Amino acid sequence: MSEDTTDDVEGDDQSPRERLGEEKERAVAGFDQGVVDILSWVLDTETRARIFVYLRQHPWSTSEEVADGTGLYPSTVREALAELADEDVVERRKRQSEGAGNNPYEYTAIAPSELVGGVVGRVQDELNTVFNLDAHLGDDSEPENTDQPVRIEVEEADDGGDER
Repeated sequence: MSEDTTDDVEGDDQSPRERLGEEKERAVAGFDQGVVDILSWVLDTETRARIFVYLRQHPWSTSEEVADGTGLYPSTVREALAELADEDVVERRKRQSEGAGNNPYEYTAIAPSELVGGVVGRVQDELNTVFNLDAHLGDDSEPENTDQPVRIEVEEADDGGDER
């Protein structure tokens, strides 16, 4: 029996470059989903996270472009964009066009570092509320401590490699 059994093994007819390309696509998809999962926690919903990621990749897009690019319903995108604009997570401006007619709004997402700053403040406030829970509940057995025991600082990474 000198039959070659390599035909039975899946993927052997692909070049190494093709296999690497497929692995890269799978890794990127997994990474993207991980980013969306984290942003879903930060931004409250997966819908808002997907919109944020899309706008980081495609700044100054209209709600229609965001809906097309994310696969979300246009009405859902419009509602989420309005909320995100109210929360200063996205910036909004009127699209300028040469012709007459309706100029739609276009949106871009703030930098992730700005987004983290807002989240840190929210988390810090919530942790301090927990630490000072007895004071808030009126429990007099412990001395009242209205200090802010939790302080979270976020520093931007130094891309230049200089130590600070």
